[in-house]
Amino acid sequence: MDQSRRRLLMLAGTTALAAPLSACGTLLYPERRGQTGGRLDTAVVILDGLGLLLFLVPGLIAFAVDFGSGAIYLPGGRRADASDAYDQYAFEGKLTAEKFDRAYEAQYGQKRDFEFDQVQRIEVSDVADMHRKMAMLNRQAGFRG
Repeated sequence: MDQSRRRLLMLAGTTALAAPLSACGTLLYPERRGQTGGRLDTAVVILDGLGLLLFLVPGLIAFAVDFGSGAIYLPGGRRADASDAYDQYAFEGKLTAEKFDRAYEAQYGQKRDFEFDQVQRIEVSDVADMHRKMAMLNRQAGFRG
């Protein structure tokens, strides 16, 4: 086999292996890792789909990695480690929408996108109790994790 043909095959092989990896949302959007749901990013889905059409196994791996890491979801989805990021707030008197809004904006840096009457208040004794109760609520709501 001559040298130019060998180089062409090596270039084609390298491209075939690198193309699906470069289409991986985990590499394009590392800040999205850890999300467990939300709306799919169509650009990442299309890139992973192209990898799937062109190279079956690397395309499957790209989809598996993106779904596994959560990078395929648009920002604003549920975070896998959200329970670790909670702060404790103590409210004097009755919890009102205004008090809740101040605490929510301090925690998340944005205004809430749901109605205050949708908020469910649950008493917890410690962080471990909070994790148990959140896991129970997630199972009831049909979330995996």
